[in-house]
Amino acid sequence: MAASGSARGTGLSNIEGHTDFDITWPWARPEGLRGGSTAVLRVKDEAASLPFVLPPLLRSMDHVLLVDNGSTDGTADVARATASASGHAGRLTVTEYPFEVARAGAEHLAVHERSVHSLAYFYNWCFAQVRTRYSFKWDGDMVLTTEGEVSLGDLGWQVGDAQVIIRVPRHGLYLADDRTAYLDLGLRNAEEWGFPTGPDFVFTKAFEWEVRTTPDPVRSFALPHGLCVELKYLDGDEFAHWTDPASFATSFRNKRKRREWAVFHSLRDGVVPEGVHEIHAPEGVHVVDHVTRTWLPQAPRPLQVGTVVVTDDRRP
Repeated sequence: MAASGSARGTGLSNIEGHTDFDITWPWARPEGLRGGSTAVLRVKDEAASLPFVLPPLLRSMDHVLLVDNGSTDGTADVARATASASGHAGRLTVTEYPFEVARAGAEHLAVHERSVHSLAYFYNWCFAQVRTRYSFKWDGDMVLTTEGEVSLGDLGWQVGDAQVIIRVPRHGLYLADDRTAYLDLGLRNAEEWGFPTGPDFVFTKAFEWEVRTTPDPVRSFALPHGLCVELKYLDGDEFAHWTDPASFATSFRNKRKRREWAVFHSLRDGVVPEGVHEIHAPEGVHVVDHVTRTWLPQAPRPLQVGTVVVTDDRRP
């Protein structure tokens, strides 16, 4: 998909007139862009996950930008404390986006694309804060394995000037408690997460969520499976960011969410679905550390993944 004409100018303004949250495209700034890669996290109430997410990400990236969107659990403070404890406080920037953002699905569809409440505008504002020539869209619950940390660290300096998209496979890790988790290897999922910073790669509005524009043709490649897990808490509400989870059944693009919904509720009912591995950590080791540092790195390769194939179905 070609970038819209608005990305060719210097920025975007929002329809509400919040001029302090107008967007200035980073490539239009006088200082330009520097080399390297930035991971951009848009987070809300991720304090429990960030102590696992941030250390390997800070070690593998040139910079990590965390945008807090109205957290009530001390997310920003936990992020700063975690970065400081890891010895990489200088690689983390924490900023705030104070507007309520529409949930994916029907709520998102009803909001004007240039509203500060739009997912597309929110994402464009977040990525407009990037100062490197490459960026990764990262979630506040995505944890790199030992292999993943090394892989992204090696890629960081190689993709700085490349016009290439990187797909990052990730696997749902459903947490029952500190010692027990369930790893879903039944779903094959490799979404586009790494992009050049430039006018050809901005966000626009799609039906259920935001979508990133891309030139045609564009090169892309996927990292191997087993490099990243996505934390999901069985005692939490993992679908609060959706208007109506019933809509998962209405679109082919929601295939991944349908799988997550089925696995989550099966595990809540005490049933382990096909393709899901029950994992117990040794005493004194948190199960997230056990899975990312031991279980997955030691699993036979190639990693056996996939009864359902899901790629990035968001592109119109």
